[in-house]
Amino acid sequence: MSLFEGSGVALITPFTKDNQVNYKKLEELIEFQIANKTDAVIAAGTTAESSTLSAEERLKVIKFCIEAVKKRIPVIAGTGTNNTAEAVEFSRKSYEYGADMVMAVTPYYNKGNESGIIDYYTKIADNVKCPVIIYSVPSRTGVKLSLNIIKALSEISNIQGIKEASGDISYAADIVNTAPKLNIYSGNDDMITPMMALGAKGVISVTSNIIPKENHDMVMNFISGNVNEAVKLQIKYIDLIRAMFIETNPAPIKEAMNIMGFDVGECRSPLGPLSSKNREHIKNIINKYGLKK
Repeated sequence: MSLFEGSGVALITPFTKDNQVNYKKLEELIEFQIANKTDAVIAAGTTAESSTLSAEERLKVIKFCIEAVKKRIPVIAGTGTNNTAEAVEFSRKSYEYGADMVMAVTPYYNKGNESGIIDYYTKIADNVKCPVIIYSVPSRTGVKLSLNIIKALSEISNIQGIKEASGDISYAADIVNTAPKLNIYSGNDDMITPMMALGAKGVISVTSNIIPKENHDMVMNFISGNVNEAVKLQIKYIDLIRAMFIETNPAPIKEAMNIMGFDVGECRSPLGPLSSKNREHIKNIINKYGLKK
């Protein structure tokens, strides 16, 4: 399968009041996304609080999303961790469940060296027969992938994409220049149109949890040549985007969704409730944009 083009949602994981995964709500969120033109669903990624899900929960969330989507749009399984063997197992099982692609974050905390990171992604790619997307987010992992690593990985046939979330547009240009075979996605919602100007196929988005159609329209306008319209949408929603990162993701986006009436529950510890000041700011932003469920 070729990689998707458009706006993919980095879907949150809803929890019940007793902090269990709320699968009924998860199905509602998937239907909301599909009805509002989201181009792909990313299950069990960073925004899904995958680092606080048990291995069993993570695989169950991925399997549930695949079954709920029913092949209407691609499902990308978030399978990365800082343990290569576990990331391989998550990837292998996700592929067996029917994931259209897997996306693996760069190993975090142990800060793999060049040979180790190449080994990590190579082993994931060797164990699935679907496209693999590299997820580079140095602010969370502590590792900024070298261009040597990216070039080497781009030569592996089923490593076909990279979610680039460094926030460094010059570095993104270097990736495009160094590894032209890789499809690139913006990992920053405030850089969708600049990244598309460099050739990105779209975005893997946090804000698509609440504005899926608007992000889809932004990307599709750019692709169809309506660049001015795409840029207008990028600028229009910049205050909303910034508000969704006022504290650590996904705490702000979950707060916004609860204000809008989605009732997705709280984040799992160590992400606690927002400060009262930031909660009020998000409430004002939601009102400013007239957002509702």
